[in-house]
Amino acid sequence: MEFYLDTADVDAVSRLAKVLPIKGVTTNPSIVARGRRDISSVLQELQSIIGAEGQLFAQVLGREAEQMVAEAHRLREIVPSLVVKVPVTQAGLTAIKQLKALNIPTLGTAVYGAGQGFYAALAGASYIAPYVNRLDSQGGDGIGLVRDLQKLIDLHCPATQVLAASFRTPRQVLDCLLTGCSAITVDPALAELFLQDPAVDDALMRFDRDWSAAYGSIGLK
Repeated sequence: MEFYLDTADVDAVSRLAKVLPIKGVTTNPSIVARGRRDISSVLQELQSIIGAEGQLFAQVLGREAEQMVAEAHRLREIVPSLVVKVPVTQAGLTAIKQLKALNIPTLGTAVYGAGQGFYAALAGASYIAPYVNRLDSQGGDGIGLVRDLQKLIDLHCPATQVLAASFRTPRQVLDCLLTGCSAITVDPALAELFLQDPAVDDALMRFDRDWSAAYGSIGLK
């Protein structure tokens, strides 16, 4: 299981990488644009934080296959180990096939249908990113999409990983994990919600009170 943070916030990644068992960081053009920083600096800083074993993702902006391939090369000049995110369109599939031939790993992104994602896997994408909440917000079934796509991958393209994306609630994340997908990316604020439960604080305070009442101080001696 690979767990990623979906962000370009260097400070958030620096803080949470010490706490959460993350594999790396995924970004997209909107996320990077929010920070209004040079993408080269952002990607290099993120890679430095997650280390040589961490995996970083960044997305091309071109709409034609030739542009996508050229941008993929530029992104890999910034971070040589980077996985290139490519939208799963007709041009995107062409680019994924070309990049596969060049041994450049890709993630097929903006996936709203199992067939669409499956095409990307057949074209050679290392990862496929179905958009869970975005599909839900359109009246679809995001978790069902992940389940169907994972089944297709298991049957026909086991070398490809489903990297589920786009979540709004912790329940969506858990339901997605229960489908068996092998990778997931989550916004830092949402990731932290799993550790923010008033009941935990209440339990710890009760332990402190009971220990203090019995021994007069907090902590083992």
